[in-house]
Amino acid sequence: MSIDFKLTAHARDERGKNASRRLRAAGKVPGVIYGGGEPPEAVTFEHDTLMHNLENEAFYSHILTVDVEGTSQKAILRELQRHPHKPTVLHLDLLRVREDTRINVHVPIHFMNEDTCHGVKLDGGVISHNMVEVEVSCLPKDLPEFIEVDVQDLKLNESVHLSGVQVPEGVTIMELTHGEGHDHTVVSVHAKRAEEKLEVEEEVEQEETDDQDQAEEEGNAEQDDAS
Repeated sequence: MSIDFKLTAHARDERGKNASRRLRAAGKVPGVIYGGGEPPEAVTFEHDTLMHNLENEAFYSHILTVDVEGTSQKAILRELQRHPHKPTVLHLDLLRVREDTRINVHVPIHFMNEDTCHGVKLDGGVISHNMVEVEVSCLPKDLPEFIEVDVQDLKLNESVHLSGVQVPEGVTIMELTHGEGHDHTVVSVHAKRAEEKLEVEEEVEQEETDDQDQAEEEGNAEQDDAS
């Protein structure tokens, strides 16, 4: 189900580091909205509301509705600056979008049917995610929330490349426009390394030990009840 993200912004006149510090101290996040053939606008957002939206993966690849002093416009998140040590946002840039102009956006990849993957269930392999997002180009109306990659039929030592990823009509994977050498691996199934096998064996042994201990405890409890 598609989500409609709406942001409320306020125009700001003050610029510079000192002004930005004062805004952050007041729970605001300075930002800029630019592009779309219009002049850039310096704005502020409510920090807590913005952080709540950022918890949703879809926010990063969605067309956002931004209300600036009563004027609504469409934009995408172009750049986000976070504090290196604190869970706070320092600044963000939004790029205006036009219905008739293609945009480039990094879209997350969702891997489907990993729990029933042939190479894992029947061949004892391990799935490796070589990519977790992909840059696409499309009109705003065609922007997908995510790209699905089904790995159910993937066997041991097999992989899915960008050329094998299905995208909606009107959507282009940008990396493939640069030539054959850019048909990168998205996901693959490989044999377990020795240390991975050892970890699995140790987990199984621990589970068996725990089950045995639990059975002994239950048996002792039954004997105590009987006596």
